[in-house]
Amino acid sequence: MDHHVIIEKLCSCAKREGFAQFETFEEKALAKEGAEAQLAFMQQSFCGKHNFDITEVDDHYVIGMTGGGCGCGTHDKH
Repeated sequence: MDHHVIIEKLCSCAKREGFAQFETFEEKALAKEGAEAQLAFMQQSFCGKHNFDITEVDDHYVIGMTGGGCGCGTHDKH
């Protein structure tokens, strides 16, 4: 069974870094490690306008934006 790391919404920093919205792993443990590595990179290297967290959904990991926002006034633009 494949396990996925999914970035819920690609912000401009993720797009600039060339992040794929989906990554596939054969093992769940590897997917979790991949999600944690992506999250750490995003938290340390992105512009800081967004915060991110990981949510486990079934056997997959979703990286989503949390509170704070980007100052655009609405996240419908993203």
